[in-house]
Amino acid sequence: MGHLYVKDIQAGQTIDGVYLVKDAILRSTNNGALYIATYVSDRTGQLNGRKWQASEADYGLLPKPGFVHIKGRSELYQNNLQVIINQFKVIDSGQVDLDDFLARTEKDVDSMFADVSEWLGEIKNSSVKAIVDEFLGDGELMAKFKKAPAAVKMHHNYLGGLLEHTHSMMQVARAILVLYPKVNADMVLAGIFLHDMGKTEELDYQIAFSYSDSGQLIGHISKSFLMLNEKAAEVERKGEKIDTEIVDSLGHIILSHHGEYEFGSPKLPATSEAFMVNYIDDLDAKMCQVAALIENEPGDSNWTGWQSSLGTRIFRKRFE
Repeated sequence: MGHLYVKDIQAGQTIDGVYLVKDAILRSTNNGALYIATYVSDRTGQLNGRKWQASEADYGLLPKPGFVHIKGRSELYQNNLQVIINQFKVIDSGQVDLDDFLARTEKDVDSMFADVSEWLGEIKNSSVKAIVDEFLGDGELMAKFKKAPAAVKMHHNYLGGLLEHTHSMMQVARAILVLYPKVNADMVLAGIFLHDMGKTEELDYQIAFSYSDSGQLIGHISKSFLMLNEKAAEVERKGEKIDTEIVDSLGHIILSHHGEYEFGSPKLPATSEAFMVNYIDDLDAKMCQVAALIENEPGDSNWTGWQSSLGTRIFRKRFE
């Protein structure tokens, strides 16, 4: 019997296989009994996992994150599918194929990166071009850029997701920039390329998708801003003069791309280019999120469960 993928799990099934567990927390019920809350996942998705009648010893054994052979069952709780863990055995990561457990983009990474590089090659402003080329010439950074997810949970949360998100945003920008001739195309394309670059350092994606300590302390917006200024300084050390207003304007796009203070933006958009990057970013993130919910939500209801990040439930019925 082959692996039962998370996307294929239905209520009332026996679970007997290896899964990735992460974000395990030891909690107590109202009567004081201990239980473990965790996520059970593979490359097709994740479900809430619960081990009732747990002990501190059980919690100490459970990797955080790592692979375990789970014996248990699936059930519905408040209309959400979850995995009940009756027994588990820790599995060494060397015994599993990581491709079975880490979701990755279905698109061709090399082709997407070639497109992004080609579109960035159209930039005419010398300062913008020099900064972008400094990033593109950093082979180690670009390897991370091609592999990193764009998020842990929200959108494009799979290997290659950051590149896919950037690629999609650039396609949208190239389609609409012709409608807004007073918006500087060089700044928009470079801003899209750089806005999430810090996620290459913010996120840890070796075994599971999580935040690095540095990512938790600094965050990808600040990291992207610092990387921009480091690359600009490196260009100047090589003898090429960089327009400081260009660096500040690109920095502003990075610092404002979440659009609202409550969403983590240190600044609100104050240039036409920053507004465009903010709205394209939000559009692409939300469309990815909605598509994933329609495709992957368990069950056959026309509606997903409540999505707090979107403030609604999603209607799943497709029209021909």
